[in-house]
Amino acid sequence: MAVAEKMLLMGNEAIARGAVEAGVQVVTGYPGTPSSEVFGTLAHFAKEYGYYAEWSVNEKVALEVAAGAAYAGARALVTMKQVGLNVAADPLMTLAYIGVKGGLVLVVADDPGPHSSQNEQDTRKFAQFAKLPVLDPSTPQEAKDMTVAAFELSEQLGLPVILRPTTRTCHVCQDVTLGPLPATRNECRFDKNPGWVILPGLAYKKHIWLNQKQKEISRLFSSMPFNRAEIKGKAGIITSGVSYNYVVEALEMQGWEASLLKIGTPYPLPEDLVLEFLSRVERVLVVEEQEPVVEDQVIHLAWRHSLPVGVAGKHNGLVPREGELDVDKVTAILYKYFGFVGMEQAAAGNTVRRAPDLPLRTPVLCAGCPHRAVFYGFKEALKDYDPVFTGDIGCYTLGVIPPLNALDTCLCMGASVTIASGLSRVEQGRKHVAFLGDSTFFHTGVAGLINAVYNRAGITLVILDNGTTAMTGHQPHPGIGRNATGDPARRIDIAGLVKGCGVDYIREVDAYNLQEVMQAAREAVEYEGPSVVIARRECVALVRPGVRYRVNTGACIECMLCVENLGCPALCREEKVVISEKCTGCGVCAQVCPAGAIEEVSRHEV
Repeated sequence: MAVAEKMLLMGNEAIARGAVEAGVQVVTGYPGTPSSEVFGTLAHFAKEYGYYAEWSVNEKVALEVAAGAAYAGARALVTMKQVGLNVAADPLMTLAYIGVKGGLVLVVADDPGPHSSQNEQDTRKFAQFAKLPVLDPSTPQEAKDMTVAAFELSEQLGLPVILRPTTRTCHVCQDVTLGPLPATRNECRFDKNPGWVILPGLAYKKHIWLNQKQKEISRLFSSMPFNRAEIKGKAGIITSGVSYNYVVEALEMQGWEASLLKIGTPYPLPEDLVLEFLSRVERVLVVEEQEPVVEDQVIHLAWRHSLPVGVAGKHNGLVPREGELDVDKVTAILYKYFGFVGMEQAAAGNTVRRAPDLPLRTPVLCAGCPHRAVFYGFKEALKDYDPVFTGDIGCYTLGVIPPLNALDTCLCMGASVTIASGLSRVEQGRKHVAFLGDSTFFHTGVAGLINAVYNRAGITLVILDNGTTAMTGHQPHPGIGRNATGDPARRIDIAGLVKGCGVDYIREVDAYNLQEVMQAAREAVEYEGPSVVIARRECVALVRPGVRYRVNTGACIECMLCVENLGCPALCREEKVVISEKCTGCGVCAQVCPAGAIEEVSRHEV
């Protein structure tokens, strides 16, 4: 018998492999950590395996493109992170009523912690809100297998299905057993039918249909291999997703035993399986990250069936609702709740072991980042204006960190423009400057700018154009000139688009030229009505100049302006100011230095 092929894959790569094994035909998405590598991997292999892949301008657009393909019977997958689901919520809620013909899978990566997000929202709650099935993988192998199953489930139910990996599952690596690639793909044809037009009368009928589907999904989930029980006594643990790994490791490390129910399908709950488990234990602890999605359903199920079993977890404060779990935290939770009841192998002297905390590393804009220069230039130019700087989501959010202290607000993608517009209505004598990146401008910034123009909001928008979607891994966008698979694409000129939105004052500047930036800043904020400054320089991670800078110690007056005001990580304070090997040769520090003590040199001279 042939040995199954294995490959070392990151969780996100495993999801991509699962989509290929499932015969995916259309893949869309918008980059967002921790989900980005799912689409990145699929885009890389799109030509080889013959499916269509596009980075869409935002998650709403991505879902709608994928839904259109699924209407015709294609298998389609869309990727995003948890906050991106907010952008896609409008089509998603109605798609749950309309349904699909081909399999439609949403990979929505959650970020407990959070590590790189503005909130910790739980996609399982969103699935519950939309009444859509959600799968919660605990390992890369399970993520791949669940992806294949999600397409089959979607077509069987006629509903979109959500796959919800979390950061640890997305980024951990494992030897994954590969499955066969499909010999054929779905035939595609859109059949015209009144059921695709969601008028109010149809919406009412489809809501009844969707509610009835919940029991069918629950029964299907009860027989799925992603849910399984092990009975080892009257003490029970129900756990879901990556938390399952922490529970298993904690039990093994401490030599404890408990009955264990692993839930890979947290909504709707596999009721038949859960009822069987609850009938065999006296009390149960529910261990899951973020919201009590499984716990709430277990409590409701036990109450409905009058089961004499105690249920503990988040509602009584044992399991936290914020941040990530880990083995140490779970060990402490199990120790506190069970007190070794049903864990006869535990020794009374067992203590919870905890590794020392890792050193704190504050995030910082890269050495030579053009965003730093723009922030510095605007702060210097407008220091007598008492302006409000509204921020957005991207690398440039780090402009809030000292010594720049250059952002006063940050809410969500595209909100810098609209927050500034709102502030301008109630602070009419003040200058309001919004900062956002080139990719974010295409994502949701355009609509905010159109609104500002239409309503004559007296704001300045600064578009930080570094020629990529830098924060999430340098994905392309419509302003780049190439698409997701690397082919040439029509480049959308940002300045032309801004002009098309009705903006009269548009200034394009070199982000590294401080005088140019400062002059544009003063002109833009004095302009009556909306103004736009486009600051251009490539992301320094993609372009490395051939020069560096060094400090002429004889000329240095030790004013420390370069270190204390600019904050470039290549500038170090030793006995005097020193420029380290991190220098990328942007030359901004030389423009800041009042003594002219910072000199350009070629790299081989340093």
